[in-house]
Amino acid sequence: MAANALRNTVQPADLSFFSTLAASGSLSAAARELGLTAAAVSKRLTQMEQRAGVALVNRTTRRMMLTPEGELYLAHARRILDEIDELAELLGAAKQTPKGLLRVNATLGFGRGYVGPAISRFVAKYPQVSVQLQLSVTAPPLTDDSYDVCIRFGEPPDTRVVARRLAPNRRLLCAAPSYLAARGTPLNARDLSRHDCIGIRQGDEAYGVWRLTSGRGAARKTESVRIKGTLTTNDGEIAVKWALAGHGILMRAEWDIRQYLADGSLVQLLADHDTPNADIFAVYSPRHQMSNRIRTFVEFIAQDLSGAAGSLA
Repeated sequence: MAANALRNTVQPADLSFFSTLAASGSLSAAARELGLTAAAVSKRLTQMEQRAGVALVNRTTRRMMLTPEGELYLAHARRILDEIDELAELLGAAKQTPKGLLRVNATLGFGRGYVGPAISRFVAKYPQVSVQLQLSVTAPPLTDDSYDVCIRFGEPPDTRVVARRLAPNRRLLCAAPSYLAARGTPLNARDLSRHDCIGIRQGDEAYGVWRLTSGRGAARKTESVRIKGTLTTNDGEIAVKWALAGHGILMRAEWDIRQYLADGSLVQLLADHDTPNADIFAVYSPRHQMSNRIRTFVEFIAQDLSGAAGSLA
């Protein structure tokens, strides 16, 4: 009796439908994705809610939001769909050619500049994989099941996830020649407190404090410098543009500024000082380790970034 009731509440075909609906963000967008009319999508959702006996989505004229029950349904639907894909791969049905949906999250600037183009090359090579790329200012929580792979800076502290290092990435101090001509060049970490520094508010990192390490062996020391300046942003690309315009000193990941260092638009400062690294990692759940499409994508993007690093070196 209970099993029959459960089958009446949840039907296997609804899992993929609801996952697509939630990822689309609106009934009209889901209709385009599924190749249906908006009325057909709305009708099917209503039928699902009637079987479940609860509302799964709060609808408005322009958008929709999942109810707590909808969030629960979505989490289990995605987990079940992932397990079905992984079972197919383990049985050999998808061993040779990766296939299925791959959900990727990356930061805004790096996502636009590197991850997006890499995905273009990936799907050209593996056309049976569908990729959804979501860009965000900060990485989503590691417990968020909305993504299969997150490309992020810095190794995550949570040992419950798999973190594959894709490429090295140093944070460098830099400024435009015009700024240095007007204000002089800092010779040590303490000098930074007398300069205009461009602040970036991102993630959980301490804002307004730069940590620089110098020296070797027993003489090695780390200094924390509280920076000041008139410009602050949460967008790294804007910060780089401000530095290029001569507004101050910037600490930024090497991948974002190496082209400007190469052509002289920016000048590296205090090269004998080390700053916290921002190595690039692919982060995913341990239960995805057997997923052929995820393993293939992570290996592909590691090689792609390696090639990009070589071309820019």
